[in-house]
Amino acid sequence: MLTSGNDLEPTPHIALLPSAGMGHLTPFIRLVALLTSNNVKVTFITPHPTVSISESEGFSQLFSTFPQITRMQLHLLPLEDSSSKSEDPFYYHFELIRRSSHLLSPLLASLSPPLSALVTDMSLTSTVIPITDALQIPNYIFFTSSAKMLSLFISFHTLVDPKAKDFVEISGIEPIPRSWIPPPLLEDTNNLMKIYFTESGKKMKESSGILVNTYESIDGESLAALNKGLVLKGLPLPPVIAIGPLPPFKFEKSQPLAWLDDQQAESVLYVSFGSRTTISREQIRELGHGLVRSGKRFLWVIKDKKVDQEDEVELVDLIGHGLMGKVKERGMVVKNWLNQEEVLSHPAVGWFLSHCGWNSITEALWHGVPMLLWPQHGDQKINADLVERIGVGMWVKNWGWGGDPIVVVKGKEIAETVVKMTGNEFLRERSAQVRDEARMAVGEGGSSHERLNDLIDSWKSSAHVL
Repeated sequence: MLTSGNDLEPTPHIALLPSAGMGHLTPFIRLVALLTSNNVKVTFITPHPTVSISESEGFSQLFSTFPQITRMQLHLLPLEDSSSKSEDPFYYHFELIRRSSHLLSPLLASLSPPLSALVTDMSLTSTVIPITDALQIPNYIFFTSSAKMLSLFISFHTLVDPKAKDFVEISGIEPIPRSWIPPPLLEDTNNLMKIYFTESGKKMKESSGILVNTYESIDGESLAALNKGLVLKGLPLPPVIAIGPLPPFKFEKSQPLAWLDDQQAESVLYVSFGSRTTISREQIRELGHGLVRSGKRFLWVIKDKKVDQEDEVELVDLIGHGLMGKVKERGMVVKNWLNQEEVLSHPAVGWFLSHCGWNSITEALWHGVPMLLWPQHGDQKINADLVERIGVGMWVKNWGWGGDPIVVVKGKEIAETVVKMTGNEFLRERSAQVRDEARMAVGEGGSSHERLNDLIDSWKSSAHVL
């Protein structure tokens, strides 16, 4: 790793610009903490305002733990076009940041010492690269999902009518079923997700490098295809650098749930659909009946709104009084934000029913927790396939996308699947093996550890002595 400034060795100065939502922010916070711990001078540019309370709290914890990090705010401009407000609030916030990105130019130029590089969220690629090019600052894109999803992201603009066939074919990658593609990308009209996906994917090839929160033993095929220039059919890409799984840092710890402390080892099923996923009231109640009927102990996190500060409905109104009593007999149900990393690391947690968000997957891999996979939107079916292939999860594909109001999975089927998954000893044994592989990747001499060291060394070549 880097030596101290006392040796008059150049110290890289890296700025990072995240976007909206904990799914994007959490890996950025972990990368910032990791760089800071390796003697890199960090400026963290935080969009203001944030969408959710959990984002604001994440920033506060980071800056109180690492006071040496410089914080600068990018004040977001209101959109004159209000039509976008009806879409997903997080994609709307992506658009706010994209349209305010011209304000970055004087901010970046004012930083001292001069930047060695800017690390930009993948959703901001198309608007930020022209700015860093004009300032002659290297721009690295941080892709906060899997390398296989990156292959779709970076090639989507080249695909001819992806909804016309049953499979989407990407050079160098196994064909992806059309049913795994996020539905907004297959719509005939433009939407915010489709716009940023297309424009940023097209521009990404002009970046200085692409950082991915993954590692070779689970994502090696896609990483090889990307780095060999196969994905865009011979058109070279910047280096795709696997630096994951980014480990959690101590500042993420909070007060654990006392209820978990009273449970037997590996006896609890943790149920969570992430920080921005909601399911219908009918599906919530069927899920509750299924959990109770399974006979397993469970910790269940419920969300009624995508944005936490809008979530004001009482828990009993979501579940119903009758079911609420049964739930309390078998488990614990909460509506407030939980520190998921801490839950998954608890010795009482033995399984995870997950929406397959990439952060949730990497955290489960890190702690060796087998998964029941229920993709809801976005990259989550592609993620579920990866988890199933490496042998640490079970995916019931006919459950479909979680947001489909027509498909409601009944409690009886959920209970039977939970019993089947929790009784699968192979999943538990394989999860322990993958946990060890994940920690080896970021440990001394591991593949991700070495890639990050090489990256920091390359930044040092343009750095100033502090």
